[in-house]
Amino acid sequence: MWFKLVVAAVLLFSACCSAKQSDPKVQVYSRNSGEYGKKNVLICYVSGFHPPDITIDLLKNGQEIPGATQTDLAFEQGWDFHLTKFVDFNPQRGEVYACKVRHLSSIKTYTWEPDM
Repeated sequence: MWFKLVVAAVLLFSACCSAKQSDPKVQVYSRNSGEYGKKNVLICYVSGFHPPDITIDLLKNGQEIPGATQTDLAFEQGWDFHLTKFVDFNPQRGEVYACKVRHLSSIKTYTWEPDM
């Protein structure tokens, strides 16, 4: 009897968590104030998503910027996940920097806005 209750609880919990889906919240910013011609760090912080099937790319003029670093996947209370991806960059006038996020079958691009 006890075993059946444990199995039922595990099945109920897994059904609850596997059915949950939360869209990511995305923030794109730089470590320092955006200033053209000065070295900086481009950061993409993605939070509040579930399930953890996600890909993050940092882009310059639509092309992936090589050498980006991504933190380990972490979760918050309620099983929503978060990640940060960042890369050194030297913003130039006329170039477009962005973070492309694929979560499940949805792909969205978020543009960095220099605060100049």
